[in-house]
Amino acid sequence: MIEEIPGNNRATVAADKDYDTKDFVKTCRINNVIPHVAQKKNSAIDGRTTRHEGYAVSLRKRKRIEEIFGWLKTVGRLRKTRCRGVGRVQWIFTFAIAATIWFA
Repeated sequence: MIEEIPGNNRATVAADKDYDTKDFVKTCRINNVIPHVAQKKNSAIDGRTTRHEGYAVSLRKRKRIEEIFGWLKTVGRLRKTRCRGVGRVQWIFTFAIAATIWFA
């Protein structure tokens, strides 16, 4: 999918720790994409990426998004849905997101 990003401008892709591999980072750089990947102990991400303020901003924003998913799984009771059907699951998800926004 990285190869399909249109234009010649640099793009940024954010990913979790599972994408902190040399192959993924190399593929990103070949395709003129900046990899904003959460780092492991022996990270493939080097100072070319981490020295910029945009990388720190990306990590903070990712944390906020993960907090919402955590809230949905625990308080919103969406870890395991208790109903069947696309319509009902969609309604419960919409309700939980609305509650998340209301209480945030």
